[in-house]
Amino acid sequence: MSVLVDSGTKLVVSGLTGREGSFHGMNNRRYGTDLVAGVTPGKGGQDVEGVPVFDTVHEAVAETGANTSMIFVPPRFAADAILEAADAGIELVVCITEGIPVHDMLRVYTHLRRGPTRLIGPNCPGILSPGKANVGIIPAHFFSEGNVGLVSRSGTLTYQIGNELAQRGFGNSSIVGIGGDPVQGSSFIEIIDLFQADPQTELIVMCGEIGGEDEERAAEHVAEHVDKPVVAYIAGFTAPPGKTMGHAGAIISGSKGTAQAKAEALEAKGVRVGRTPTEVAEIAAEIAGATV
Repeated sequence: MSVLVDSGTKLVVSGLTGREGSFHGMNNRRYGTDLVAGVTPGKGGQDVEGVPVFDTVHEAVAETGANTSMIFVPPRFAADAILEAADAGIELVVCITEGIPVHDMLRVYTHLRRGPTRLIGPNCPGILSPGKANVGIIPAHFFSEGNVGLVSRSGTLTYQIGNELAQRGFGNSSIVGIGGDPVQGSSFIEIIDLFQADPQTELIVMCGEIGGEDEERAAEHVAEHVDKPVVAYIAGFTAPPGKTMGHAGAIISGSKGTAQAKAEALEAKGVRVGRTPTEVAEIAAEIAGATV
């Protein structure tokens, strides 16, 4: 199996007529994702390489049965695009857009918590279930189908750790990039729970970074609710306090949110933490060997 996206995914892309939306939307289709529609207000009736474009998500859902939305619109319009998809009954929204104002995302987060729509992102690389579907910007050629579930705040580190795992013969059930903004649609805990319930996933890899307390909360949750082995990596061991490192949410405040503090919290709950992507893959290989 897999989590979130699979062969039953029917994708609609908000911003399909734009440069980035068309480039990645068509890449997703070439991978095998069922791209059924695009949405750009004022361009309804057009098409992008045979994919019909609609003025609204409601029209796209009614005509094509789309159940997953990918957002590729400018930051000032992205919050409304997410809410439009949710209002149209879309089950899963993957928002690639970065730079969305925090206040806008607080409004989106509060609204979505009242309904059934799940949001991945914003400022994320998306979701890949190897051999089934790719929704986002993840370079799928790095990955093959297997039993490792990977959840990460960082896109680039997702690719690096995935490549390290692949070199040791590991494939993935799904790869989920939750994004690095301060307000995220889905947390480590929520995605780890999906992997816990997924029969295909036998090992979970979590890639975090400095800032916030998500990794510490995940450590507590794993200890109480997860019986599958979990390996973690925290980016930012050398990051100075008070400096934003890469993502908007990656900032240390005093002694809280440091890579060392996160690693210690995870290790105290039985989660092994690699200090480099290579070490993460080595630990995964060791655990896999011990369970055979």
